[in-house]
Amino acid sequence: MASNLGSGSGRPAGRTLWALLAAIIVVPLLVFAGAAAVSYRNQFADANERLQRFLDVVHEHAVKVFETHELAAGQVNAMLYPLSDEAIAGQQEQLNPRLKLLIERLPQVGAIWVLDETGHPLLSSNFVPAPRDLDLSDREYFSVHRDGRVGPGATYISEILQGRANPGARFFQLTKRRDRAGRFAGVIAVSIRPDYFENFYEQAARSGFDAVGLIRVDGSILARYPTREDMKQRLAPTSGLMRTVAKNPDAGSYETISDVDGVDRLMAYRRLPGESVYLTVGLDRARILGNWRAALATHMIYGVPATLGLGVLGLVAMRRTRREADALARLAAETLHRAEIEEQLRHSQKMEAIGQLTGGIAHDFNNLLQIAIGSLDILKRRLPNGDPRSRELVESALDGMTRAASLTQRLLAYARRQPLDPKTVDVNHLVQNVSELLRSTLGETVRIETVLAGGLWPAYVDANQLESAIVNLAVNARDAMPHGGRLTVETGNAHLDDSYAEQNPDVMPGQYVLVSITDTGTGMTPEVIAKAFEPFFTTKPAGQGTGLGLSQVYGFVKQSGGHVKIYSETGSGTAVKLYLPRRYGHEVMGEIHLDRVPAQAADNSAAILVVEDEDGVRHFVCGALRDLGYRVVEASSGRQALELLRTHPEVGLLLSDVVMPEMNGRDLADLALAQYPDLRVMFMTGYTRNAIVHNGVLDPQMRLISKPFTVTQLATKVKEAFGEETAEAPAAATGRPLVPDGPLRILVVDDEPLVSLGLVDLLEGEGHAVIEASSAKEAIDRLSEENFDVVVTDHTMPGMTGSELARVIRTRWPGVGIVLSSGHVDLPGADIARLPRLDKPYRIDQVRRAVDQAICRH
Repeated sequence: MASNLGSGSGRPAGRTLWALLAAIIVVPLLVFAGAAAVSYRNQFADANERLQRFLDVVHEHAVKVFETHELAAGQVNAMLYPLSDEAIAGQQEQLNPRLKLLIERLPQVGAIWVLDETGHPLLSSNFVPAPRDLDLSDREYFSVHRDGRVGPGATYISEILQGRANPGARFFQLTKRRDRAGRFAGVIAVSIRPDYFENFYEQAARSGFDAVGLIRVDGSILARYPTREDMKQRLAPTSGLMRTVAKNPDAGSYETISDVDGVDRLMAYRRLPGESVYLTVGLDRARILGNWRAALATHMIYGVPATLGLGVLGLVAMRRTRREADALARLAAETLHRAEIEEQLRHSQKMEAIGQLTGGIAHDFNNLLQIAIGSLDILKRRLPNGDPRSRELVESALDGMTRAASLTQRLLAYARRQPLDPKTVDVNHLVQNVSELLRSTLGETVRIETVLAGGLWPAYVDANQLESAIVNLAVNARDAMPHGGRLTVETGNAHLDDSYAEQNPDVMPGQYVLVSITDTGTGMTPEVIAKAFEPFFTTKPAGQGTGLGLSQVYGFVKQSGGHVKIYSETGSGTAVKLYLPRRYGHEVMGEIHLDRVPAQAADNSAAILVVEDEDGVRHFVCGALRDLGYRVVEASSGRQALELLRTHPEVGLLLSDVVMPEMNGRDLADLALAQYPDLRVMFMTGYTRNAIVHNGVLDPQMRLISKPFTVTQLATKVKEAFGEETAEAPAAATGRPLVPDGPLRILVVDDEPLVSLGLVDLLEGEGHAVIEASSAKEAIDRLSEENFDVVVTDHTMPGMTGSELARVIRTRWPGVGIVLSSGHVDLPGADIARLPRLDKPYRIDQVRRAVDQAICRH
């Protein structure tokens, strides 16, 4: 109800206030955006209008200038008519002053030339006499008139040329001369100074325009403002003007990025009447946008404060309403969270209660069972073969005691207090072995299929417990298929990501080895799935199930660091997926032996020292060992055992209970091994939360037999202890298993990058996978996240030395080999001095030997 209250009361008011606040912000923004768009169009429309007015001014000026040139050429033509070329050449002294007087009134004109039909000067305003040897017939402005490419009465305007008689850049406006018969007689050339137009355009542009140009129809630039030293002489055919002129030859406007100076401008152009010349004017687009922004800023001065004021009022109202809604939402969330926490706490308390109950009774109960089972087992072995009735009674009693022991063991499994001995396991191989056993166990009505994945990762689990889990699930599947069906055991690699872990809080994201057991049976309802893992819960009729099978599977997988999930629907079968932790690095795959055949003691076997404070258990164990042919020494306490070790040097195996008064079995073993390092040790225990089992996992190199056990099981364990070769001693001393030949995962730690790079090259050349760390802190972070076989660390490093790092590794990761690299310095501590060492400089054979020593390769 709290959740509904929180969600129902605050949401409508909050939506209204959000809508109001959105309107306060959005409406002014829309108005402002509309005004900005209108202002933008107006600014460009105004710019176009101003461009046209300015174009009118410069166009009218150019028209008058060129008309003046035509009038001047006409006056020269009239002055020379009807003189012949010889007369003109002979009267140069009289004609030249008249030409000078004419150009004095025309500041834009630099000179006037009269050329004959061969292109040689007849008369010049600048020279008396004219330079007759100057040949100008190759000039285009002459050849177009001579060849008749210019219409009658028309003028021609040349491109910018460098003068041959007078230095300097100029262009020419030329008019054709005709003799009395109307034939071509030469040209009158008016030399025009470009700087005249440029000066005029500079003065005109001060009214707000930044570009004016006088351009021929072919793109040749005659005059331009602003001028540039590196200015192009001709526009490219792809320029904005040339493309626009091709569409609209007389006048128009366009926007372009200038070919001359790269400025983005709004341009307008117009053609001079009767001439092949255009006037262009331009306005920088950035200036237009600047004017537009300035206009917007004026509006914002008034609009922004008003909008902000309305927004603040809306925020104040919304904050008050949201505080109320948040308070209700927090109340609802807290109520829900508290319910979830209480449910988790109840489940945790239930698990802890079961664990305390089973752990509290396990030791004493298993001791009692041990006495009974051991005694019955010995009695069975000693009964004569002719007494079948007595043997049947003993076997019935043994069967009942074994079931009682199994019940205790299953409770311990669910409470995650059973001892696990995890190893690297090839799950495909294990499933193949178990499937053969299942075919004979489940009967002919169940068809078993195995689907084994290629490239399956190794798992890190207790193989025997995994076998039991698969068998338990297979038996449950058979019971769910009373008329037969198909059972599929499938393996695969799996990755549980962060999103899956969020939905399943007890799961750590990462890589797992998947074992899936699927049946075609009756399936489960959601209510049954929710209780399936609870101890003693069963859907079978009374007397047909204990309800501990799935709970044992659940406890084993969780204790191993994995995850288990049931997928089922009524009438559609069930799939139980076991996600087992993946094993990284390299280690010998554990072989699984389904059948263990006990053997008698060898004739030369060493004596066994049995230490047990419970008289009944001690008498059974000693009697059983003597029946198996072993020499036995008895002790009822740890102190007595130490005294007996001094007087019985023939003892080769210490078989001790763990939980004893005064001195426990682990302390006894430590003291005994300190004096007799070759002594083998095996523990007996009925409750595993003790000195040799931590976090539910058996300590490395510890041998253990769990109470209650039979004579056959005892014989097998003792035989295994005596049968292990002494070559294991170096590995046992370091707490690390032997590693086979092959590639390793190696972590190289060195603060010198060049030294580290060289060592990495050597190790990778040997085929190893190598990771680098530049400090001890980075190395510890790497070791916390990944698995490595060997760490090769420099000794001298800032912060934490290699020796200090080695001690941390030996404490937290005892299974990792260590190699210390140094520059011939003394290593502190006797324990560090015994580590494999690389003295710089080193060769590949020295590196190879140090790595082999670190991982105990022989």
